[in-house]
Amino acid sequence: MDLIDKSRQLPASPGVYLFKNAGGKVIYVGKAKDLRARVRTYFLAGQLETAKTGSLLREAADLESIVVDTEAEALALENTLIKQWQPRFNVLLRDDKTYPYIRLSRERFPRVYVTRRLTDDGSEFFGPFFPAGFAYRLVHFIHKHFLVPSCRVDLTRFHPRPCLEYHIHRCLGPCAEGLTTPERYQQAVADVRLLLAGKQGDLARDLRRRRDEAAAREDFEAAAGLRDLLSVLEDLRQKQKMHAVSGEDADLIGFCREGARAALSLFHLRHGRVVDRREFFWEALPQPEAGDRELLGALLKQIYLQQPYLPPRIAAPLEFEDRELLAAALSQQRGAHVEIVVPQRGDKRALLTLAAKNARLAFQRRFRSAAPAEQAAAGWQALAAALALPLGSEPGRIECFDISHFQGAETVAAMTVWDAGALRRSDYRKFKLRGVVNAVDDFRSLEEVVRRRYQRRLAEGAPLPNLVLIDGGIGQLHAAHKALLDLGLGSLPLASLAKREELVYVLGRESSPLRLDPAPLRTLQLLRDEAHRFAITFHRRRRGQATLRSELLAVPGVGPASVRKLLARFGSLAAVRAASPEDLAQVLPAARARTLWRRLREVPGEIPLNSGDAASVN
Repeated sequence: MDLIDKSRQLPASPGVYLFKNAGGKVIYVGKAKDLRARVRTYFLAGQLETAKTGSLLREAADLESIVVDTEAEALALENTLIKQWQPRFNVLLRDDKTYPYIRLSRERFPRVYVTRRLTDDGSEFFGPFFPAGFAYRLVHFIHKHFLVPSCRVDLTRFHPRPCLEYHIHRCLGPCAEGLTTPERYQQAVADVRLLLAGKQGDLARDLRRRRDEAAAREDFEAAAGLRDLLSVLEDLRQKQKMHAVSGEDADLIGFCREGARAALSLFHLRHGRVVDRREFFWEALPQPEAGDRELLGALLKQIYLQQPYLPPRIAAPLEFEDRELLAAALSQQRGAHVEIVVPQRGDKRALLTLAAKNARLAFQRRFRSAAPAEQAAAGWQALAAALALPLGSEPGRIECFDISHFQGAETVAAMTVWDAGALRRSDYRKFKLRGVVNAVDDFRSLEEVVRRRYQRRLAEGAPLPNLVLIDGGIGQLHAAHKALLDLGLGSLPLASLAKREELVYVLGRESSPLRLDPAPLRTLQLLRDEAHRFAITFHRRRRGQATLRSELLAVPGVGPASVRKLLARFGSLAAVRAASPEDLAQVLPAARARTLWRRLREVPGEIPLNSGDAASVN
């Protein structure tokens, strides 16, 4: 049965439709008020000639649908499936930052943490907070005045003595017996919950009541503590009132698109003041028939649907499909009215103009590396002239190498590529060193990596670069040249860039290092810094994995197979420590996960061995 026949059999009901390719992968997700009518429009005369629909139907091999009760449910399901499947023909969200929340954990003695990840573990989440630093200041305020901690100590049992947080008066001390009571701790947690929920008025009334009750029973120490806390809370409320005078909460959208590239600037207006901005970028957008209107609607759905916090007003730069439907869905999600407006005049229009200007500037900043071909050619010719190398007239290829290690341990190398006037990230390569183990020897490491790289290129008959660039000085340059000589490539153009004075050493003219003009130097610096970043990232991941293996293998019952699973799931020892027993049980059997969780919390920063072991874990 072909796609047209399948479209005729779809129900005339609200729902979501999914196009799949021959491999069964979802390539497009859409929603409709009437599935049959909407999907059949794809096969109307003239649709195959449009850019997006024609490409989609040429690749699509199957069609599926999911029926729901209302169009609003279809809207929400469409957003969920787009985030889940990341279909190539949908507009996909690319965020430059996330905002923190404050998590109030669900355990016998709850604790507060700043987090950027929402988990379904029964914890309560408050936020997001703008700007990000406010969340950390608020948690510090909670530690200081409500004595609810953010520690990682195991609170399922009592310890011989309390931790440092108790001694510096940042915690009530539930980790040691007799320092506090469950009732007193739960009262502090209830106060924190009211504070984070924005119910400072309710909290202040409760504090006054408890202060008066303590004074009536002549518990003057408790009454004085409540009085001081009430005074601090009043100061906090007055500061918030000053910021909230005659202001409102709203989000302002600025949008800029040129061809398949786009930038969106999102301003957060809180209490009448711009408190922060987010930027989103896309480099390979599908070309929708409805232009910017369809793109904007798809983006706003992904930004706002399922967000914990929604402002009462969202100002968009232009009308888009499903504006009223999205506003209704967000109102239901928020539990209060959400308005999506397109201002035509006044202050809001002026702010939208400012947002649009920022979107254009963000677009230019993000894509400025995509220089025109003639500028790339001029830069390449300037570099060739400066190095006096036969690099050719057209922009060619540079391969750059860098070494990274920590006191000789976990030595790795990285290669980055500049080709035809731009970085070519798909050609980057990482290397694990084989001949240099636990030794600080950058020269031998470079020699090994360069030899391996070009030995393979020769064996495959692949083209060689126009220039090989080494991160380092004369010693590194000669080490790379030795490897090239061994392969019969001694004439391959070779240079090195030293960090300290940004001097360029060219093979054969080492005694006269070059100080390049800014234009050709920037190209080499960009490639060198990218190689350094790439190598450092790879080295840190390798070192973290080694640390994770060595420390977790010290836990009884955890073997190499379990460590591999934990490494694949969490990636670092810090993430394993932060995981809950339920998270660990997704990787290990429940009993073993519980044992590991307890062991990781017995002494912060150390995993204890069996009582019979004499050694310690570093």
